[in-house]
Order: sequence, then structure tokens, then C-alpha cells
Amino acid sequence: MLYKTSISAAAAFSSCLLRRNLNPPSLSPLTPPPSRKAFSSLPPSPSVAMPPAAAMVAHPKDDAYLTTVVPKRIGLFMKIHAQQHGDRQALPSDPIKITLPDGKVKEGKKWLTSPIDIAKEISKGLASNALISEVNGQLWDMTRPLEGDCELKLFTFDDDEGRDTFWHSSAHILGEALEAEYGCKLCIGPCTTRGEGFYYDAFYGDLGLNEEHFKLIESVADKAVKEKQPFERIEVTKDQALEIFSDNEFKVEIINDLPADKTITVYRCGPLVDLCRGPHIPNTSFVKAFACLKASSAYWRGNKDRESLQRVYGISYPDKKRLQTYLKHLEEAKKYDHRLLGTKQELFFNHPLSPGSWFFLPNGTRIYNKLMDFIKNQYRKRGYQEVISPNMYNMQLWETSGHAANYKENMFVFEIEKQEFGLKPMNCPGHCLMFQHRVRSYRELPLRLADFGVLHRNEASGALTGLTRVRRFQQDDAHIFCRESQIKDEVKGVLDFIQYTYDIFGFTFDLKLSTRPEKYLGDIETWEKAEAALTEALNEFGKPWLINEGDGAFYGPKIDISVSDALNRKFQCATLQLDFQLPARFELYYSAEGEEGKREAPVMIHRAILGSVERMFAILLEHYKGKWPFWLSPRQAIVCPVSDKSQPYAQQVRDRIFQAGYYVDVDTSDRTIQKKVREAQMAQYNFILVVGEEELKTGQVSVRVRDKGDSNVMSMDGLLKHFKNEVEAFH
Repeated sequence: MLYKTSISAAAAFSSCLLRRNLNPPSLSPLTPPPSRKAFSSLPPSPSVAMPPAAAMVAHPKDDAYLTTVVPKRIGLFMKIHAQQHGDRQALPSDPIKITLPDGKVKEGKKWLTSPIDIAKEISKGLASNALISEVNGQLWDMTRPLEGDCELKLFTFDDDEGRDTFWHSSAHILGEALEAEYGCKLCIGPCTTRGEGFYYDAFYGDLGLNEEHFKLIESVADKAVKEKQPFERIEVTKDQALEIFSDNEFKVEIINDLPADKTITVYRCGPLVDLCRGPHIPNTSFVKAFACLKASSAYWRGNKDRESLQRVYGISYPDKKRLQTYLKHLEEAKKYDHRLLGTKQELFFNHPLSPGSWFFLPNGTRIYNKLMDFIKNQYRKRGYQEVISPNMYNMQLWETSGHAANYKENMFVFEIEKQEFGLKPMNCPGHCLMFQHRVRSYRELPLRLADFGVLHRNEASGALTGLTRVRRFQQDDAHIFCRESQIKDEVKGVLDFIQYTYDIFGFTFDLKLSTRPEKYLGDIETWEKAEAALTEALNEFGKPWLINEGDGAFYGPKIDISVSDALNRKFQCATLQLDFQLPARFELYYSAEGEEGKREAPVMIHRAILGSVERMFAILLEHYKGKWPFWLSPRQAIVCPVSDKSQPYAQQVRDRIFQAGYYVDVDTSDRTIQKKVREAQMAQYNFILVVGEEELKTGQVSVRVRDKGDSNVMSMDGLLKHFKNEVEAFH
């Protein structure tokens, strides 16, 4: 009976689609982005620009796809769902014990009791807010029956797990709306890696989506929310998955790439049946506020030689107030887009003759160099040795490292004298050659090699985003070669370096330990030792941290560092990863302590504090809202003479400050002193030094601070001492 009902619902959906298509939505030309555009979104790149108004034409839906495929998928889903539900009903419902985080134990029944039942027992409020659960360390749908004794945790929107699941489920609602309205073929729809919203990639043929389409998409999504569509889950075989998604070549490709023994899960909400590992929120009604943010082009699987897709970004919340706050926040953040401020302050620019590689003007170069000098000074204090390594290598190096097999499409590769070479996208293989070039002793370890070498990555043109996604960049890259017994202390040292740096910048950050994934290299014993060392280092570091089970790299566990800036945006800049595999691939050894001839392989720690200097530059520019602190500022002071008579003294003041090592200018224009001061404030000079006849007589200067209206008279010696103190305090 259940199966017959589902077919009837599917037929009704097909009829609805046909009725809608009698009056297809008009497709409007691209207009300037409205207020609801994410702060970091780019104006379209020339290579992926949306079509102009004249080129926009009505784009019909693929009715055959919608009216045939959607009901077929629903029918197959419900048939399997009914069978699996019946199989569970036939299983014995033995008593089970469910242990909560506070140690309390709840009674339940195997294959019948679900996390939502436990939430209801605890409180009505928890049941109405719990979005997802964790069962024995595995994320679990709230409505999915428990399968035995377990430890249970419940998460709401205020938890990372709950928020990520909420946004992942919202991506399915977005996918449902996109498929229903445009007959597109859905590809992937995750929550964003920045942890702020979600997107869905889909293939639309020639159609280009833009902000004009958002109201329609949002109205369909709102309808799905009001219908309180449950998220239902089935497990399928590879053959069943291929049958369900046989009409979508993108899903078929994903399925064919899955391991033979992989459990495949499929979810349904309303008319959408989607390949997805889940888990999901109980139903669509939890998403009380939903908005589309921007649309852009993307390539299938990030490969520029594959199909061009449309990516629609969205955001959602459990209430409308939080959505409105977020949208206002985006509006505020747009004012401080680093590309706008960078142009206004004459810091950098890009040119179509070198896409993805930015020109840093004198003022921008001052900041860039200051950031690198800051890190270099810390290197001296923290025992790092700076090195310089080649920019290009024979591809044999990348074959040894494994990058040729896994990263070649992101490299710039070319031929020299019939041999293949590549520009380096990272420094680690080169540092392995440095370690390897002579015999090493355990007495040399830990060996900390730091490199600011220029890196190149062949990013797709449509992915280039200001300074945050580029093709040419530098990073404060370092690799620590150490013994297993030194891992804990080295990790603590890196964490201390991160804390010191981010405190100066005014950042806060969160830490997560990512442990051994399903697919890993090496032996479990080595992994467990490394994870124990990282755990001990994190505990001794003293800052709260979370565990991220199974999310480590295949070559070793890592600590994920998530930074929050003044605008409360999250970024991943610093990295800290253990690597057992690269030393093994390069056959790195050192003479071990003890018996003669004994050799051991080092552990390699990949770490960066700033990450990409370009990206950190952009983040800091927006974080400070264009008001650089004195120590980092490219315009530290300007001298403003009151009249022509004061100009010679103004030049003397300027020269003395310049000789002391600061960036200082002098305004010799014929503007009034009021206009000079105002212009200096607008240009974000930290200190405005006014000099007139009185200052000339006394050898002093009248000092104004950038954002303050009052002024103080100081001697030149006092001023320079104040500047020195400001720099030393990183103010």
C-alpha cells in the first residue's frame, strides 16, 4: 500500500510540473548584485561572465526529465524504503541501554527507539531543537532507529555538528527547488567548507542563473519548508544506486567511483531523491529562514576541461531574525571588501594579461614585506632556519612525492629539452631533498626548515577570487623533521607560535584534532602514537579543543585551526599536519641514537602560520576595515604644514622620521590645513603631524591620531620614542 501511495504522489508531482510549465518563469538579464550578496563574492571573471541582457533568452525546462525521471526515482526509493522498513519491523526489539553525556542511562528498544524519542523524554524544548545526534561517535539521523547499546549525544544549531547538518539539509531544499523549476541535473550540494551556508552545483545546459532568479527559487524552497517534508533514508547496493540515478550522468560517475564495499545511502525530501551520505535534520520545517546569496560558474569536479555548471550559494537559519542579522552583516562587510579597499588605498591590482597573479604597488609591498619580516623575526627566536629552494622541478620529483598522480591538473607543467617539468605548488618535496642531500644525525633534530618561495597553482579562472584564491602566491611554509619522541613539544611550539601571532592580529581561533580516516597509509600503532602525542600537546596547550573523528589526512593526523576575525567570519589559515608518508616515499633517514649503523625515519610536520601571504593580506585588510595598525601600516605619518612658511620645517620633520625607519609623507599642496587633515584621515594615515610657526619656534609638532579629534604637542624625541613603543607593542 505504501508503494502504491508513493506512485500516486509521484504522478501528482508530474502533473504539477506540467501545469507550472504552461506559464514558465521569465528569465531576466543579469543586473548588478542586490544587497544580499556574500561579502567575499567576486564580480564575475571575464572568462566566466554571465551573458548580457541581449543574450538572455527564455530557457525551457527539460519536461521529459522532470515528468519521467522524478516519479521513477520516487517509486524506486519508496519500494526500497518499504522493504527495509518491513525488514526492521521483523527484527527482535531487544532492550538496549542509551548512555547520555552526563552519564545518565535511558532504556530503549533495538530497531525501534530513535534519538528523537530520547530527546522527547528529556524535554519538549530539546526535541523541537535537536537537529542531529551522534551514536558511538558516528553522526546519526534523529529519526533513525538505534541498533544496540550506545552512547548518545544530541546537537542543536548552536553546535558545529548541528549547524553543518542544518546547512547540508538546506542544500537539499535548494536542490529540490532548482530541479523543480529549471529541470537541471543536480551534481553536489554540501555545506561550505568555511562553515557558513551551503551551495548546490547543477548542470543547466546553456542557462546562466543570476540574482534575478533568486525570488523564484526562494519561493519554491519556502513551499518545501511549509510542507514539512521528512528526510527519509535508505541504504542501497551499487546496482540499485545506478538504477535510481541512471538518468543523471554526474551521479552515475560519483557512484562508479565509490569503492565496491562502500555503503551507499540515498535520501528523499519531497520530490527530491538524492545520493547522499547524510545525515540530515528530521524534516524541512526546521528551516524557518532561507535566502539565496549568489550564483557563479563552476566546473564539474573542479576540472576546467569538464562540464560547466552553475553554483547557487545559500544561507538559512532556524528563525528569521538571525537571517536578517546575517544579511545586515553581509551588507556591512561589503564595504570592506579587500578589492575595494585595495584599490582605494593603492595597495594592489590585477591585470588580464596575468590572471590570478597580483601586482603589489609600493604601499601594498610595504605591508607584504612587514608580514614576512614579522614571521622571519619569530623564526630567529623559535629556532627555524630559512632556506631557498627552486621554483621548478623535473616531474620525477612529483612522481616520487605522489603529486603527479593526485595533483598534476593543478600544476603548471611544461617541457624543457624533451623532459617534463612543473612549477612547484608547494615546498614539501623540495625540503625532503634538502634533508636527504647528506647524512643526518639524531643530534640535528628537530630540523625546522622555513621557505617563502613563490608557489604556483593552476586554479580555474572561474575560481579566482581576489587575493584569497590566486595562481601565484607565497606562504610562510615550514617543515619540521623530528623524532617521534619530539612530536608533542614541536606541536606545542607551533601552537604557541599561532597563539602569539593571532593575538597580535586580534583573531580568535578554534582547534580540532582530526584523526585517522577510513583510508590511511601506515600502521595503526604509528597512528595511535601520533594521535596520542597531538592529544597531549593540545591538553598541555590549555585551549579548549574538539575531536574530529576520521577527518585526518591519509598520510597523518592533523590539527585544524579555524580563525575568527572582527567581522565574525571564519577562515582556515594556519595548518599543522603530521606526515609519515613523505619521509617514506623519499626514503629519509637519520643516524639514530644507540647502536652504530642504526637508522630511523623522521616524522615530518607541515606547518604554516599566515598560510598564503596574499590571503592573509586580504583577511587583515577586511579585518582592520582598512585601518592598518601603526606597526603594519604603509602610511604611518604625514606632516601637514600650515602655510608655505612652515614647509621647510615640515620637510625637516619628515626627513628625521624617515631616517628613523618609518613611512612618512609631507603634504606640500596649497590646500587649507583643515582640508589637509581631512584628506590625511581619509587616506588612513595613523598620525597627522601639523606644523606652523609656533612648532617651528619650539622644534615640536602638533600630533593628531587618525580617528581622534584632539591633538597633543610633542617634541621630536618624544614622538620618535612613542613610535618605537607603538611598533614594539604591535599597535
